[in-house]
Amino acid sequence: MRIAPDGTSFRVDGATAPLALVPKIPLNRSWVDASTFAWLAGRTVTTRGETRADGAFVARTLWPEDWRLDDRAPSIPLPASRTPRLSIRGLARSAPRGGAASPPETHPIWERVRGQRDWTGKPVLAFVLNGAQGDDDEAWGGHFALATGRLPADGRLSDLLVANFYTLDSESEKGILAAPVPLDNYLADLNSGQNWYRPSYVMLAVLRDERAMALVQGALNRLYLQFWRHRLEYRHSSMNCAAISVDMLRALGWTIPAKGPADRLRGWLAVPAKVFAEGRFGPARTAYEYLTEDRTRLMPAAAFEEAVFSLMQLARGAELPHGRLESMLAEDVTALVGVRFPQIPSSRAFGTWPAANPREYLDALPTDPADLKVVPVPPRPFPQELREDDLEPRPPRRSNLPIILLTATGILPLAWILGALWRMLRPARK
Repeated sequence: MRIAPDGTSFRVDGATAPLALVPKIPLNRSWVDASTFAWLAGRTVTTRGETRADGAFVARTLWPEDWRLDDRAPSIPLPASRTPRLSIRGLARSAPRGGAASPPETHPIWERVRGQRDWTGKPVLAFVLNGAQGDDDEAWGGHFALATGRLPADGRLSDLLVANFYTLDSESEKGILAAPVPLDNYLADLNSGQNWYRPSYVMLAVLRDERAMALVQGALNRLYLQFWRHRLEYRHSSMNCAAISVDMLRALGWTIPAKGPADRLRGWLAVPAKVFAEGRFGPARTAYEYLTEDRTRLMPAAAFEEAVFSLMQLARGAELPHGRLESMLAEDVTALVGVRFPQIPSSRAFGTWPAANPREYLDALPTDPADLKVVPVPPRPFPQELREDDLEPRPPRRSNLPIILLTATGILPLAWILGALWRMLRPARK
């Protein structure tokens, strides 16, 4: 369809019909505006929704038809580098602000047979990296997801099935579903679509056989059953979207390299520092867990870089496969193709590429904590009556060790007392 510049109607097959949009979720702080329809007016759009009794079509998703894989795109081999992962990072940063306001672009970075692109109907295993939001300082790390599907003849990617892992224990201000959803829903749903608030980059591993794709999708199906039952609990600092995906791929026999923790020493020092500054153990625990977690599991961009680098090594024969999934990928990957998607204009500020490590994340935050932009969301605790009798207790948090040791040695009690005195005296000095 073609949407009118004012967004009130659309044309399809020569006929004009009224257009309406699903309601904005109350917690959602931005929405479609004039810039959206000005941007969409020059594009053909596919939408999901339903027709009302009055004949108006109520759109839930708006997917630009130029968001597709271009099999005529020139090859972009990654430059030989002592740090090839930085070359992979550069793909997502190949345009200003991660391509937020740039046209979509296809990047074929590796082909088993150069120029042989008979990709129609081929199975794919995809890695989706979403950027940082421009209006939420808790979202500089971006988001990571796996996707599976087959490539149609026209290169449309909207029907790929994306495994979207989000926390279940608080309400999403955008109505995000922690569930498998098609890519057009994942990126372009009017409320929850990732590309309404940040750019995205998708790396497609084109496969000659469906066995690796089927193995991953089957594991995701089983994993969601455990996730929804709270046998696997989401935690931003230790079991987030990247950690869940990487752990599952490793369990299937793909040894995605670990980048190691950001800084163990700073993690230990952060515990008394946070107790002093905030007077609470919660922020101290979180800081320690962020700084001591394997960055491949913690940072979506790091998970993306390590997975793509490992794929290239396996496909080229530069790395011997050992596990089941590794062996399949080493034999079956015929091409690695990246596709960059821009942010859809709206009343929301433009986002950018995601931070690749905790240092970049911290550097992106405002220096004055009072300037932090945070979206408060209400909790959504899992109903006690739905908990199964054999549900295992939560594993102990990694931060228990420094909390116990620093308390036993008197460091944390002293930090808490000094911090309380400092907070009492600070207003008096002002």
